[in-house]
Amino acid sequence: MTEASGLGAVMALDRLVHEPARLLILAVLANAKEVEFTFLETVSGLSKGNLSSHMSKLEAAGLIEVIKRFRGKRPLTELRMTAAGRKALADYRQRLAAVMQELPDTAPSAKRK
Repeated sequence: MTEASGLGAVMALDRLVHEPARLLILAVLANAKEVEFTFLETVSGLSKGNLSSHMSKLEAAGLIEVIKRFRGKRPLTELRMTAAGRKALADYRQRLAAVMQELPDTAPSAKRK
């Protein structure tokens, strides 16, 4: 596959990462060793079902690891980003930055009357 350039690079953005809820999950995980499901639920504002659905997609792609265990007698679900997830997020940031560089400046000109 050839590297997209210019505004066509928008179509080359990783759609798995680009979806806002999944991007939020990855952004939170990028700054932590591991995160509890309940914390991510609170931070994201997503419902349990919606969060679980996005987690499943990221896990299936190998971008996150989901750890299920118990704290005492209560189930505990934790998430951590994998090396592949870190690479995917870094690649996404690089491509998005390139796309943003190609966009025309939309700031109003100070000289317009």
